[in-house]
Amino acid sequence: MSDGAIDLTGVHAEARAKAYATPLERFDVADPALFQTDTHWPWFERLRKEDPVHYCAESEHGPYWSVTRYEDIMTVDTNHGAFSSDSRFGGITIRNFDEDFVLPMFIAMDPPKHDVQRKTVSPIVSPVNLAALEGTIRGRVGLILDSLPIGETFDWVDRVSIELTTQMLATLFDFPWEERRKLTRWSDVSTAVPGAGIVETEEQRRAELMECLAYFTELWNQRVNSTEPGNDLISMLAHGEATRNMPPMEYLGNIILLIVGGNDTTRNSITGGLLALSQNLDQEAKLRADPSLIPNMVSEIIRWQTPLAYMRRTAVQDFELGGKTIKTGDKVVMWYVSGNRDETAIENPNAFLIDRPQARRHLSFGFGIHRCVGNRLAELQLKIIWEEILKRFPKIEVMGEPRRVYSSFVKGYESLPVRIPARL
Repeated sequence: MSDGAIDLTGVHAEARAKAYATPLERFDVADPALFQTDTHWPWFERLRKEDPVHYCAESEHGPYWSVTRYEDIMTVDTNHGAFSSDSRFGGITIRNFDEDFVLPMFIAMDPPKHDVQRKTVSPIVSPVNLAALEGTIRGRVGLILDSLPIGETFDWVDRVSIELTTQMLATLFDFPWEERRKLTRWSDVSTAVPGAGIVETEEQRRAELMECLAYFTELWNQRVNSTEPGNDLISMLAHGEATRNMPPMEYLGNIILLIVGGNDTTRNSITGGLLALSQNLDQEAKLRADPSLIPNMVSEIIRWQTPLAYMRRTAVQDFELGGKTIKTGDKVVMWYVSGNRDETAIENPNAFLIDRPQARRHLSFGFGIHRCVGNRLAELQLKIIWEEILKRFPKIEVMGEPRRVYSSFVKGYESLPVRIPARL
């Protein structure tokens, strides 16, 4: 870290002492404050060691199971017969949908409906389409990086991470370019905890999401009657056999899913990667000495960051896991952020190693039928941005601690102050 960075050794020591002094029955690892302060690590470390399938009887969102080890997470994630994602049972986040505001989306569906809806949009990230997009992404990355100030502190999250991912989303939706920051706003609003700074109330959150629906309905209406469907996500949904008759809230649900999926993973990994390199200068030196390590480093960044901390399921039958009986109807939270640091599955998991063997074996994209549909696009954007950074800047200095998102779901950054001393 640069001289401007803050030493958090004391904060983390205090968090560790607290995690090991708290009785296991009082653990509630879904507390967003743990993630905003980056003090969740020792809590998960203790659960992995002492109670890897843990029942929290009381929390803001009711009782839930925490699954914290790699292999157990894989068991839940790949068993959609026993563990449902369906929005009718509450969906994929620890907070259930309100009964009067349910947003069905294909990630919150079970087969066969999940499969046909996912298949409708998957051509956008086919190998052929990704190859066609590569030049566009590289051109945009170049323009963004070339616009950055030299020798003065600026916010990396806003100027780089958000800007690149929002431009990419605008392209995938064929969304009006000058209004593309609306996409960032709707992504933030959809995952925000009311009262934590993004929206004040649940009513405000709903009102903004309904504005999103109105905007996208207008775009749908423009494209649904076109004889030659465009190669964009809205056209694919409007013309897809499995999606063209979706009710409005299901359309909104799928739009939000695609916005968040296209935004959060890449955006927070772009910032997380820069932060990880600034904290591990030996790895930065290794990268600059051998840029061919970039593709492997991208996987390590995504593991290290784990941009979505968990996915939730609901048990639809009694299930034995780790010596515990999960009952039908129970909420089950797969903590990817913990599985990606599981000492029993990943060697030296707390180290950031850009040449880590089998770096793609992380859990950040999920497994099974719900594995992130856009994972290759996320990797491509990260690969290109690091290739272009190395061509331009001999150093990017992190000037202070990041401000992290108040959320146990989105593991991300609101801001990160950086300075680029010189251009190559």
